[in-house]
Amino acid sequence: MSERLFRRLLPIALLPLLSSAAMALGSAPVLRVDVAKQMVVVCETQAKAKGLKMNISVVDAGANQIVFEGMDGAPLGSSRIAQMKAQSAAWFPMPTRTIQELAYGKDLKGGSILGIALMPGLMATPGGLPITTANGVPVGAIGVSGAFRMRTKNALRPGLTPSRTSSRPGAEISTGAAVNGGRAPSGRRSSRSA
Repeated sequence: MSERLFRRLLPIALLPLLSSAAMALGSAPVLRVDVAKQMVVVCETQAKAKGLKMNISVVDAGANQIVFEGMDGAPLGSSRIAQMKAQSAAWFPMPTRTIQELAYGKDLKGGSILGIALMPGLMATPGGLPITTANGVPVGAIGVSGAFRMRTKNALRPGLTPSRTSSRPGAEISTGAAVNGGRAPSGRRSSRSA
């Protein structure tokens, strides 16, 4: 077969592969902004009930911030920390507490993957949780910051209640999450990353 003929036939041969890949991309579950906002409202309500002033960030599966809420009086610097916790939980679909244990050990005297804490942008501290479908497919993560260490974990859990919300039939979002696009909720320092 000549090289010229090969070049002409290659796109035709690849067409079935490309179309099936495109179909798979279109059917993947995604984190919907409306559900992410609901998670933020629940976290904020629980934080207010406990007298906490928190920053809450929700990111999609690509670790792009889709919703952020900065409560009145929350430390300004912790807004970035909340986002980094959410991003870390999205990059490695596990709680950031688990990342901390891998880096430093449960007793904080040395973990099994010491260098992981040196990864730029990674937060190896509690306060970030992945958001997955009922089948375990990661769709995003949520991170909170602004409270003391033990309170951060407790403020985050209520936002991750079971839900039947999904972007496509048959794909339940098990943590209460759901999508690409939409506006951030109104609030003092709400923003949406592009």
